[in-house]
Amino acid sequence: MAKFRYRMQSILNIKYQLETQAKMEVGRAQMRLNEEQEKLQTLFDRKEAYMEEGRQIRKQTVHANELRDNRNAVLVMDELIAVQEFEVRKAEEAVEKARAKLTEIMQERKMHEKLKEKALLQFLEEEKAAESKVVDELTSYTYGQRGKENGNGS
Repeated sequence: MAKFRYRMQSILNIKYQLETQAKMEVGRAQMRLNEEQEKLQTLFDRKEAYMEEGRQIRKQTVHANELRDNRNAVLVMDELIAVQEFEVRKAEEAVEKARAKLTEIMQERKMHEKLKEKALLQFLEEEKAAESKVVDELTSYTYGQRGKENGNGS
């Protein structure tokens, strides 16, 4: 019996490699997103600490410099938070882009796997047909030989 060889196996292998790379890219993008979200949370926490500090300052004796410094710190935190939210959005977009690329690559790989399955089924059908032909030829030959033996012996 002949051995099945998929003629586009090298392309399928490349699709597997591309899929692995795309999965790694999604992982890296997700890690970056997580880091950016952690930075944002840290900024929110710092802002909340400054706001709490401002509340404490207001409860005590009022010092204009401390209040002004506290308010400036809160404003700086607002600006840093706005910048960091932009970074988080960029990271989210990168994750979505990487996922879309992965989805496309996975679809291509699945298509090639289906083509390979169809090629295998066709190969098996051809092998079965060839085997049936050989069996039919052997049967015809055997039957022909018996007929000659019976014809010569009578």
